[in-house]
Amino acid sequence: MQSDTQIHKNIRITGKVQGVGFRYHAQHTASTFGIKGFVRNLTGGEVYIEAEGSPSKVDSFIAWCRQGPSRARVDHLDITEGLVVGFREFLIK
Repeated sequence: MQSDTQIHKNIRITGKVQGVGFRYHAQHTASTFGIKGFVRNLTGGEVYIEAEGSPSKVDSFIAWCRQGPSRARVDHLDITEGLVVGFREFLIK
C-alpha cells in the first residue's frame, strides 16, 4: 500500500506568461516541491502544465503558479484533474 497518494493536475495559465521565464521558473519550483510532469507554451499565449505529486505538494505548486515569476502577470488558472501518468521528472517542452 502506497502511503503517499499521488495526484495529477492539468493547469492552463493565462495572462502575461510567455516571454517572462515562466517555464524555467516553473521547472525550478516544481523541482523544489518534488513535482513531476512538464510545462509548455501554447499557441494562444498561455502556459500549460501537467503536475504530479502528493496533494499538499501539488497544492503548494499551484499556489506558486497563481503568482508566477516576478515579470509574469497571471490572470487566470484553469485546473482540471487528470490520471496519474507516473512522470519521472519535470520537463520544459
